[in-house]
Amino acid sequence: MTSQSDTVADRIETARAEIAPTTALAIFGFGVAITFTLLLLQEPLAHESLHNFRHAAGIVCH
Repeated sequence: MTSQSDTVADRIETARAEIAPTTALAIFGFGVAITFTLLLLQEPLAHESLHNFRHAAGIVCH
């Protein structure tokens, strides 16, 4: 049996090695788009749909 420590730093290092820069940029852009829509539009319909999306994605917001 081998003991292996799996720390957050190990996971970040693994992600840096496995995620291509273009993929990271796409993820960042998606996050910016969601933030823009949520913070600047604040339309009730857009806000509620994004709120439900966040819950469906497993993000706890309250």
